Amino acid sequence: MSQKINHHRRYFLTTMLTTIAATQLGMIGCTTQQTTSATAKLPIEGELPSLVGAIAWLNSQPLTVDELRGKVVLINFCTYTCINWLRQLPYVRAWTEKYRDQGLVVIGVHTPEFEFEKNTDNVRRALTASSIDYPIAVDNDYAVWRAFGNHYWPALYFIDTQGRIRHHQFGEGKYEQSERVIQQLLSESGTGHVGPEMVEVAARGFEVAADWSSLKSPENYLGYERTENFISPSGAVLNKPYSYTAPAQLQRNQWALAGDWTIGRQAIVLNQPGGRIAYRFHARDLHLVMGPTEPGTPVRFRVLLDGQPAVAARGLDVDERGEGTVTEQRLYQLIRQPQRIRDRSFEIEFLDAGVEAFAFTFG
Repeated sequence: MSQKINHHRRYFLTTMLTTIAATQLGMIGCTTQQTTSATAKLPIEGELPSLVGAIAWLNSQPLTVDELRGKVVLINFCTYTCINWLRQLPYVRAWTEKYRDQGLVVIGVHTPEFEFEKNTDNVRRALTASSIDYPIAVDNDYAVWRAFGNHYWPALYFIDTQGRIRHHQFGEGKYEQSERVIQQLLSESGTGHVGPEMVEVAARGFEVAADWSSLKSPENYLGYERTENFISPSGAVLNKPYSYTAPAQLQRNQWALAGDWTIGRQAIVLNQPGGRIAYRFHARDLHLVMGPTEPGTPVRFRVLLDGQPAVAARGLDVDERGEGTVTEQRLYQLIRQPQRIRDRSFEIEFLDAGVEAFAFTFG
């Protein structure tokens, strides 16, 4: 039975697109980041909530509000497959290293978006791959998320030595402003001289900032709960296997399936080898959150761009033949274009069954 797909989207995407649109329309007057001077008055936005709802801690023993008194604290809400957080991460790492000895404590709160992100082993492996050594509270039950009243990945909350929230930043960007706030709170704490210099970040791989000027494809989920622009002559057949046929052409930001797939609430699952996902996009980078349905069972794939193997425009997870392998549940970078960005037709063909795909993100 075919059903209409639900078009509900998460809050951060709406906020991000509104910001991009405002920038394109000239509604945001400055092209440089806003800054907060070292003498700016920072308001009191509330008290640091309890962290006891975390089910586990990584890189640290559990931390409490009382233990954090006297420290400047930066809380960073994240989930490990979020491209927006990955692009913010180089700055958070750099602030941790630079200001740790001056009294800054950085705490990541990992609140999962997808079910597989609740697996602590997955989270630990992702943190190791991202060279994160600061404490991470594993917030699988959303207890800390709710205590903050948070709605965004990523989100930063800046807490002074008295346990008061003095500033917040939702989403990517405004890195200079954020660092100025850290410097101001450290100066207020009297822990020593804090210079005005900014960190220098050389981002690589997933962490490279998006090419915002050419980005015309928003994040899109593949499970029926939150997807958009799925194009199939038969519509979407939910929660059971179905053999799909992709249309000959797609318009920008439309996607389609070919082969035997099951469309579930959070993800699509390939039932037979040879299944394909097609997507028409406009962006420098294309990523896909995916993984094998059975741990330890790799799934081979090949990537095409405008019908040809993605060689010159291959991403981190594609080799010189335009091929790769899904080995774990994570974000895969499949396309990074070096040339002029335009509408392109992307296809990924899976040579083995047993892959589940969750979301496309772009940069």
